[in-house]
Amino acid sequence: MKITDEEISKLQIINVGIVGHIDHGKTTLLYKLSGKWTDTHSEELKRGITIKLGYADAVIYDNNGIYNIHSGQPKRYITFVDAPGHEMLMATMLSGAAMIDAAILVISAKDGIQPQTREHLTALEAKKIKNIIIAQNKIDLVTKEEAKRNYEKIKELVRGTIAENSPIIPCSAQQEINIDKILKEICEIKIPERNTTDNPVFIIARSFDINRPGAPLSSLRGGVLGGALKSGQLKIGDEIEIKPGITAKKENQIIYETLTAKIIGLQRGNNSISEATPGGSLAIETSLDPILTKADILSGCVAGLKNNLPEITNKAKISFKLFENVIGTEETKKVENIKPSELLLLSINTTITIGTAIKIKGNEVEIALRIPIVNFKGENVGIARN
Repeated sequence: MKITDEEISKLQIINVGIVGHIDHGKTTLLYKLSGKWTDTHSEELKRGITIKLGYADAVIYDNNGIYNIHSGQPKRYITFVDAPGHEMLMATMLSGAAMIDAAILVISAKDGIQPQTREHLTALEAKKIKNIIIAQNKIDLVTKEEAKRNYEKIKELVRGTIAENSPIIPCSAQQEINIDKILKEICEIKIPERNTTDNPVFIIARSFDINRPGAPLSSLRGGVLGGALKSGQLKIGDEIEIKPGITAKKENQIIYETLTAKIIGLQRGNNSISEATPGGSLAIETSLDPILTKADILSGCVAGLKNNLPEITNKAKISFKLFENVIGTEETKKVENIKPSELLLLSINTTITIGTAIKIKGNEVEIALRIPIVNFKGENVGIARN
């Protein structure tokens, strides 16, 4: 069923992340929920795992109480973000968590709770994602008794966490069992309040060139930015700036140059819109030369109206809270306090940067950054340590 651009603009919009351990069926489940495969990168297709963040948009319909993505009364517009489950790609998962309002934590009934299951749940807690649906996947591969034991272990896992009261839905992505129940649960999530009055802040997760090789000069399109609008409103014709921007060499030093551009087009999924507000993923066609946006060159940057973004900085002061135990390992190990000169990997919005702890006082640390950031006071930051 084709929905019009006008109908899309009237629907409630929510961003939902798909998280969990590698090979627990996240990407297949997302395909059944949205009708789209997100593994399109050549290395992903070859290895059968998600490496980059994947995106899929869908409209959920209510067809006489049966929730689906094909027909009925339009209920909600969903942007799905597929995060990688491999332990080496946790920083990418944290970047995805910066864009979502809710999450589906996928746990295989066959393989049970794994290290990255715990790690992703902890990451959702750290990023304050309160709306969580637990999909107990692959129930077609286990007996009824095994599924019940796995269910009890899931209940034990989430006890005392942000997901303690989250619904646990037994399902099979491959056999399309209870997909409608998950879609219904998504439609019952309370939409968070959107900040449309502050200056617009657009966090960039992808950037690319949409022109085909050999396209005539007259039909060339400007560079495209993909991501999420966190606050404010953007419309076609707005002049924007992009920070930190692109790197350049000056007097044998690497510096960052802010880019400026005009918004040529706005796209939400397959639908063109003239004005964007927070909620859902967004693609912005700009007047930038597409060579500046290809291959995710601007991923991790922030866009806003010209002369409205904070200055970039190579230092940051962070108020931190450490977890009691190390997450993602088999053995129990206490988390030690941050040490002077320790290298820290920071996930700030969709930016990933490495910094050195230069001053520690109580639960505050000052960090010298290798890649500068746009410093928004009060922003939530993920810290990963070696």
